[in-house]
Amino acid sequence: MRNMMRNDEAFTGLEAAIVLIAFVVVAAVFSYVVLGAGFFTTQKSQEVVYTGVSQASSSIEILGDVYGLKNATATDIDRIRFTVGLSAGGTAIDFTKVTMTWSDASNVYILPAEPTLYAAATDPRAGYWRIVDIQNGATTDALLENTEQYTIVAFLGDGKHLDTNEKFNLEIRPSTGAALGIKRTGPAKIDAVNLLY
Repeated sequence: MRNMMRNDEAFTGLEAAIVLIAFVVVAAVFSYVVLGAGFFTTQKSQEVVYTGVSQASSSIEILGDVYGLKNATATDIDRIRFTVGLSAGGTAIDFTKVTMTWSDASNVYILPAEPTLYAAATDPRAGYWRIVDIQNGATTDALLENTEQYTIVAFLGDGKHLDTNEKFNLEIRPSTGAALGIKRTGPAKIDAVNLLY
């Protein structure tokens, strides 16, 4: 019993160094994991911000008014004519990759682009859309650039038309960037050319 009470062995310096090194290694591994997770989160947040900025910066806008053109053989509107351009600071948009969707109270359908996308002053076939005029552009390609303006005619298609006081939405969706929705209502009285509000 006396030997147990007189045991004077202590924690040596070497043992203390080993324990200290173990604590330092564990702390270093833990901090590396925490920092790695933080860097990963920061990188993902940065990607989200850059994606949002690129989508917002490549949007288009309506320039001027939107017109409804009367059907030649009936008393309704079968073509929509409008002009688009890039919003301030927007990046170029390739109109060969743009899709348009028409929706009204009874229809929702996609209007495809004409195979010949640009034809000066020539309306598209029924059920298609086309660029009919390019302003401020040096070329007649389908790439809408900084100062260019495209006048577009969307032909609603066989059996599809816009009546008086009928609401519609024509959505223009580029391959990158935000979609542009043209929400208007047919006029109370249909003339040859109608300003749509």
